[in-house]
Amino acid sequence: MNRRNFLSKSAKGMIAGTVSAGMVLTPKRSSRVYGANERVNLALMGCGGRGRLVARGFAEDGAEIKYVCDAHSGRMDNMAALLTELQGRTPKKIKDIRTALDDKDVDAVVIVTPHHWHALPTIWSVQAGKDVYLEKPPSLTIWEGRKMIEAARKYDRIVQIGAQNRSAPYVHAAREYIKNGNLGDIHLVKVFNLKPNASFHRRGKPFTLGEPETPPKELDWDLWLGGAPSRPYYPTIFNNYGWSAFWDFSTGDIDDALHQIDIALFLMGEPTPNAVSSSGGRMHFKSDDAQAPDIQVCSFDFENFVMTLEMSGYPTFMRKTTTTIRRNDEFPYWTQNATRIELYGSKELMILGRMGGGWLTMTSGGKVVEKMYGRVPDAVHRQNFLECLKSRKRPYGDIEIVNNSMNVAHLSNIAYRSGNQKLYYDAGQERFINNDIANGMLRREYRAKYKVPDKV
Repeated sequence: MNRRNFLSKSAKGMIAGTVSAGMVLTPKRSSRVYGANERVNLALMGCGGRGRLVARGFAEDGAEIKYVCDAHSGRMDNMAALLTELQGRTPKKIKDIRTALDDKDVDAVVIVTPHHWHALPTIWSVQAGKDVYLEKPPSLTIWEGRKMIEAARKYDRIVQIGAQNRSAPYVHAAREYIKNGNLGDIHLVKVFNLKPNASFHRRGKPFTLGEPETPPKELDWDLWLGGAPSRPYYPTIFNNYGWSAFWDFSTGDIDDALHQIDIALFLMGEPTPNAVSSSGGRMHFKSDDAQAPDIQVCSFDFENFVMTLEMSGYPTFMRKTTTTIRRNDEFPYWTQNATRIELYGSKELMILGRMGGGWLTMTSGGKVVEKMYGRVPDAVHRQNFLECLKSRKRPYGDIEIVNNSMNVAHLSNIAYRSGNQKLYYDAGQERFINNDIANGMLRREYRAKYKVPDKV
């Protein structure tokens, strides 16, 4: 079979539900028979902007969201109104997700909160016998990720991470193309997240914390803080993703780069690194109040290749793949595409875009050898989760496999925060070799009411 015929057959096969290397895109259903009108019942935790998109998607998929949970009552009210319109029934509004976990009719919990509220409700949910759909990043620390995996396996629950690109047929086709040897030997992978703005840089401006205020009556600020250290309420932290500028709440803007990191590791066979180095800092917005870097360049040593990660938060000429491109048979202008992956093989170069950007391969002189357009995989990823609730197969974005990619992101941050140094890492032990400072960042402290337990 020639390569062009392979691509055609691969795309059709993946849309139909099969993938190479023993992976199954559409899990076989279990022997349990579901009624035609039987719905999956969900509880939603997190009613902000991303929460609205995810909730709408699940409601349109036919699931029913029975509970909405948020520390901000106004956001809950708005979400409840939206879901009433979409599903014809009004969800219950709760401040503590554990109320929903006591309901035997709830099948799964959908968590779309700031990053510091990811690990604990996931563990609570699986302990209560609920499955979980969790938006990325799965954890704030390497230790948290390990506890989440332990809990998912102990209680035999489905935990799907919002690593949607793992459900994209064009990404699976790219992996098959690589496995067939078409790129040759790959010893260099380059990951880019060169955005014009970090999530907390509104319109490219420096991040200024401002003065603390009294929390609005609609917001339970102590609940919102969760396990993070107590601090006064700042509107700039709560609104417009300002929390993502601070390590107490977030992994920084590398959260956005996690999509590309995850694709790169998926394409390369899920390897683990043995060393990481970092350079960067607050270089463009030198005097503002954010902690996460606006420039960061990292290098990861794997057994047979080197991967680099380049991130920025200021060049206005860089752009993510547009919605128009994602919905049509088009490619980005790769040179100024902010969120691409490049794989340098001994035979061909592959350039791939996330979330529907497609891919192409090239040889010398800019000659395109093969190409495949893409589409946004969110709907396929949600459907995979709903199917896995019934089949009990592990999903595409299973917590354990995506945790490997998340740990690479954590390594980046630890190398940066420990002084932009090179660190050597034992992936089997999930510890750094002879570096007490870096090992001190493998986990964090929690306020007593919101502590992730050592024993799950």
